[in-house]
Amino acid sequence: MSSTTPHARLPRIRASELVGRGWLNTGGRDVTLADLRGRVVVLDFWTFCCVNCLHVLDELRELEEARRDDLVIIGVHSPKFEHEADPVALAAAVERYEVRHPVLDDPELVTWSAYTARAWPTLVVIDPEGYVVAQMAGEGHASALAALVDELVEEHRAKGTLRSLAAGSDDVYVPPAPTSGTLRFPAKAIALPGGNLLVADAGHHSLAELLPDGETLVRRIGSGERGLVDGEPDVARFSEPNGLCLVPAELRAHLDYDVLVADTVNHALRGVRLADGHVATVAGNGQQYMVGGVENVATTAPELPGERRLGPFDPELTYDPLGVRLSSPWDVAWVPGLGFVVAMAGNHTLWAVDDWKLGLLAGTMNEGLEDGPAAGAWFAQPSGLALGLDGRLWVADSETSALRWVDGFGESPGLSALGDGLEVHTALGQGLFDFGHRDGAADQALLQHPLGVAVLPDGSVAVADTYNGAIRRYVPPAASGTGAGPGTDAGQVTTLATGLAEPSDVVVLVDGEPWVPGTPAAAGARIDLLVVESAAHRITRVALPATLAGELLDGGAHRTQRPVTDVVAGELRLDVPFSPAPGQKLDDRYGPSTRLTVSATPPELLLDGAGTGADLVRALLVNPEVAEGVLHVTAQAASCDVVPLLADGTPDPDVFPACHLAQQDWGVPVRVVQAPDELSEVGRRMPRATSDDGSTEGPSGHVLTLPLRG
Repeated sequence: MSSTTPHARLPRIRASELVGRGWLNTGGRDVTLADLRGRVVVLDFWTFCCVNCLHVLDELRELEEARRDDLVIIGVHSPKFEHEADPVALAAAVERYEVRHPVLDDPELVTWSAYTARAWPTLVVIDPEGYVVAQMAGEGHASALAALVDELVEEHRAKGTLRSLAAGSDDVYVPPAPTSGTLRFPAKAIALPGGNLLVADAGHHSLAELLPDGETLVRRIGSGERGLVDGEPDVARFSEPNGLCLVPAELRAHLDYDVLVADTVNHALRGVRLADGHVATVAGNGQQYMVGGVENVATTAPELPGERRLGPFDPELTYDPLGVRLSSPWDVAWVPGLGFVVAMAGNHTLWAVDDWKLGLLAGTMNEGLEDGPAAGAWFAQPSGLALGLDGRLWVADSETSALRWVDGFGESPGLSALGDGLEVHTALGQGLFDFGHRDGAADQALLQHPLGVAVLPDGSVAVADTYNGAIRRYVPPAASGTGAGPGTDAGQVTTLATGLAEPSDVVVLVDGEPWVPGTPAAAGARIDLLVVESAAHRITRVALPATLAGELLDGGAHRTQRPVTDVVAGELRLDVPFSPAPGQKLDDRYGPSTRLTVSATPPELLLDGAGTGADLVRALLVNPEVAEGVLHVTAQAASCDVVPLLADGTPDPDVFPACHLAQQDWGVPVRVVQAPDELSEVGRRMPRATSDDGSTEGPSGHVLTLPLRG
């Protein structure tokens, strides 16, 4: 069975009103659907923790600018984490990510539920007469969205129902007042030789070198304009840079750069030479890696020297670093004997790169929390890295609110056999939907979307617990010393500092000087942390207690408030509709054009139906003895532009069809009921599958529909 169909409009369904707590980017005005009548409207359901949502914001920028007269994009912010429901935090995120359209604050998920969204991100298209015409989940829909908007504009211009800004209508978007300051949403920082700090100044799209006081600007590297440009410091451009890694001294002359930068939105790694501030691209080509795509790697064609051809990525191989697409690299760490390890937040993996090759290190590109051998482990937006004193690589795994580690590097022969001998472990964290602020034993402790991690001189680990506004400390069982006092036992978590504004990274100082991991700290040495307070636009010094004990705090446990989907035990039909955009068709040039992967947490939730296949319809068997869990669904669909025909009916040989890949990972919380009459109201509203003759197949609760594009 297949759930792919030719482009067809949904039945005419009147769009629901936009209801929430308030609006941003409107000058204080509330916006209604009536205000938008006459223009094409795209609702972007997003949450600012989600890297896929950030990808979609970037995908929408060009479309928004090119068609602003006839198109209005409305962000509907539907939070996952408790911190994201804070209106101040949301306003900061809208500014941080340069959102240039109205945003509805929907903390109770009212509008989210009205449009039956089930994933971040979800796009809903409304025509100029106020009817829903399409729904798309995930990323990779830019070309489809542009084609659909153009089609709607043409159709409604002919009908006389289009009302563009050019005709005199006021725009509902009102830009906020600009802000100023030395730093703007700083992301990460490192100490340089000599004691100065280098800060990834993400909001200014540049790097800022500061004196050791963390305030005085020495110089800026990067012009401050968003872009991917190499060259001298006043010419070079970054796009929301994050992680920074100081190159080992013995390699700097050979590599010709001193700092490696995770240039996140450019999907690239950049090398910076400190002597003159020169910037060069080290890895990536500025294009985003798309999971399952056939154009992720550019390799040299042996039969055509100098020519490069695009092809799929093979996780068993290594590649020229400049020939591979990356996906939102967020942090970088040096691991001796291996190279630079990259936290690739955009596809939930760790990668490794040395001076001439790059490849996958750990992760399947599925989003979740699964330990074990590196090749089969699951991460969820890894965003912070730090090498421990014992050779472990610590990972802040943000979307699972987890602290994890990778070991076995001494067994790995380097980049020639990526992942061999490596194991992934979880120190604390429960999964995609559980978070909070709770200290104590690691198996009960909770974080909330941590972005940074650092190792302390006693071997314990400091975590920038971003959405809790805190610095937390975890004492591994193998730590060399644990201090004294409450909360200092091995395997315990304590809180070192609170009241911080989205801390995203930590630099460790010993007796006022930057500490190099592995060097001894004298007994009684003063330990301070320089904390990157991203939402406060500053570097803050935090003095640690002499014992490093910290406090035991319990701010409670939380689960994401998104509605749980009720399903009836037994047979469940999973349907993932996908329609190619106008002017496109399914792309089977490289094999099946669609792919569907299904799994569950716990695994015993599904008695049958897990696994990977090409069809976008799957018969699942839900275990009646499991009360609740999460269905993990990953869908991909490839389409390509239709090639025009010549007069003789043959395809035009001078037109090469572009490939477009749509993809989405759903984590659907489900509650298992034994009979249809036990369904909640949400479960009763679940859409039914429709057969070719128009009849419905099965009652609500027996069908789960997740539109990839429908």
